Amino acid sequence: MTNLVLELHAGEAIIVNGASFRFRTRSRIELTTRARFLFGKQIMAPEHADTPARRIYFALQLAYIGTDEERAQGLAQARATIADFRAATTSVLAREVLDRMLAAVEADECYAALKLARRIIRHEDGVLGRDSAKPQTTLQ
Repeated sequence: MTNLVLELHAGEAIIVNGASFRFRTRSRIELTTRARFLFGKQIMAPEHADTPARRIYFALQLAYIGTDEERAQGLAQARATIADFRAATTSVLAREVLDRMLAAVEADECYAALKLARRIIRHEDGVLGRDSAKPQTTLQ
């Protein structure tokens, strides 16, 4: 396995296997083993899960990097919110992405599901006329 080197700026956070770290200075770290992690703008704060697509992302985030208890809860929430979103949307493309997302969740490929969730957030932002680049809606 190739090691992964991450460069994080002062104030950025990383969550590794459920443990949160915030960097006080610019740092370069090397992951030498397999780990579930998100960092920087990939991490969504709970208060930013304010739309259906963002609630899906947040649930998947818990399923991916949470504790064992949070992971089980996140998976259940993800399944329910994906089903609700799928039932409410009229977009064929959104339904296809949601189906792929659910398949990834069921295969315990939550990082892949998170990438698909970012696509659904962009789709939802377009429908709602919401700017994805604004700080209050950017994944943190």
